[in-house]
Amino acid sequence: MSAVSHRTRLTVVPSYRIAVGRGLSILAALSVVAITLAAMGRSPIELAALVVRSTVGSRFGIEDLALFMTPLMLTGAAVWVGIRVNLWNIGAEGQLYAGATAATAIGLFTHWPALVALPAMIVAGMLAGAAWIFVPAAARAWLGVSEIVTSLLLNFVASLLVYYLATGPWADRVTGALASTERLHMAFPELWGAVHLGFILALATVIGLGIGLAKSRFGYETAVCGSNPQAAHYAGIGVAPRILAVLLLSGALAGLAGVFEVAGTVHRLQGGLANNYGYLGIVVALLARGSCLALIPAALLMALILDTGIVLQTTQISSSAVLAITGLLVLAIAAGDELAAYVRVNRT
Repeated sequence: MSAVSHRTRLTVVPSYRIAVGRGLSILAALSVVAITLAAMGRSPIELAALVVRSTVGSRFGIEDLALFMTPLMLTGAAVWVGIRVNLWNIGAEGQLYAGATAATAIGLFTHWPALVALPAMIVAGMLAGAAWIFVPAAARAWLGVSEIVTSLLLNFVASLLVYYLATGPWADRVTGALASTERLHMAFPELWGAVHLGFILALATVIGLGIGLAKSRFGYETAVCGSNPQAAHYAGIGVAPRILAVLLLSGALAGLAGVFEVAGTVHRLQGGLANNYGYLGIVVALLARGSCLALIPAALLMALILDTGIVLQTTQISSSAVLAITGLLVLAIAAGDELAAYVRVNRT
């Protein structure tokens, strides 16, 4: 009897297959982009050289990558920690705004020394991020209400709140900057050019989160709750409190991203501060798959895509075209991940 070949989907995909799949998918997407740019009368080689020089080929570009990575690592971690237990925090954008707002309140209305103010801003920002997701988290834990819709809707509330504060009671009365508060009285120290301490703290947070969840009882119990709630219940693990704890942790991580953004990069609360980092964190979390440490290269890749988009816009390529290119790259990576999960098997 002759063998029949067909494909089957792997439950656990080896990392090398993921790497190869992503590499091939990125090459395919870049080929499509190059052909499109050539049809528009632009030189793909010249544009590629410009992108390389302006991103990884210059100190200014590397600084930009680090500044992009800082919030992306944390919003990615916020989404990832929920996905790990089958929860979807789509509200990282709003929690980032909440954290930034709490940090701004301390930065504007206190005159504490930096050694006191900066830790206080971190604590306040994380608490604000956790508080912003508390109602969706409690509703999900005890009432079964989808956290996807409730956390998403709160994004718009947070954005409007920031616009209200930045144009109303907290508006900059000194320079008259549009939709912005005054510059904060303190900031995270810069370590290398514009790269501030928040970048190192974000790296440490992601690494610590990965190790903590892998080694701790809390990490084990939440993983059980996510994979099999009934088994967790019979094992005496309270599912609802663990769901609440995971979502509060998720909100705190996103709030911390807001602290670093407002007190390290922008130095003031302003409309649009979140810059879609909360939504991009979803992509980062999905790229990282099951590994917390993989959030770091995933955030780097997304930062590189964002930086590339800025460079392309300086060459008079429209923002719509840049958005399309970004979407194509993300779609190609997702497709590569999915295709990498399938292997050919022979059955007689």
